[in-house]
Amino acid sequence: MKLGKKILCGIMTMSLAAVALTGCGKEKDGKTFTVGFDAEYPPYGYMDDNGEYTGFDLELAEAVCELNGWTLVKQPIEWANKDNELNSGTIDCIWNGFTINGREDDYEWSEPYVDNSQVIVVKADSGITSFEDLAGKTVAVQAASAALDVLTDEEAQKALADTFKTLQEFGDYNTAFLELEAGSVDAIAMDIGVAQYQIDSRGDEFIILEEHLNSEQYGIGFKLGNTELRDKVNESLHTLKENGTFDKLAEKYGLTDMICFE
Repeated sequence: MKLGKKILCGIMTMSLAAVALTGCGKEKDGKTFTVGFDAEYPPYGYMDDNGEYTGFDLELAEAVCELNGWTLVKQPIEWANKDNELNSGTIDCIWNGFTINGREDDYEWSEPYVDNSQVIVVKADSGITSFEDLAGKTVAVQAASAALDVLTDEEAQKALADTFKTLQEFGDYNTAFLELEAGSVDAIAMDIGVAQYQIDSRGDEFIILEEHLNSEQYGIGFKLGNTELRDKVNESLHTLKENGTFDKLAEKYGLTDMICFE
């Protein structure tokens, strides 16, 4: 009996070891693709009414993963800390309405896929109709955003920002809109796609000024040197463009007119 138990134990141990090795093999062969995104940046990345992270960029990333047999990991990040997340390896890329212009040498970039502009949003009854009307006003902007870069760049719109009473930074645009609604700030500088989504969600209380701060393009930012992953994602995006998935998602999120990916 003792011998039989030893044999049985040996068989069980070998079986468990085989299972463990098989599991390790699957884990090693199955790639995870971790996308860093701002969870309060609709329509590119946000939490829906069911408590799930979604958005144009995240659904596009999911489609890329399906093509390659990868598992998508949606990793919400503090936008101001995005570089630390990328350089530490916590995320594989920054994919969430991420502006290429002015950052060309800081990342390995995908091909641009959205044409975007920085705009000013005000309350419809504010009486602010032009950039000149912003003189002496408090203007909100997201920390570490492209809009902030534009308003602090001597070659861009710093001269305009110098006319403001204050350029006030916020962690996210939802908070900025609450402050605008309450009258604590007079305007918000932000991406036009996000501005349109916010206005559509909140009604006709807000408007976008006709004049734009600048024009820019969105891309996916990878760590410098990681050209292999960048090229694989680019290749996948072309496949999604050819099979219609890309354009269907753009239409779903109201971005058709902003798409520049060919």
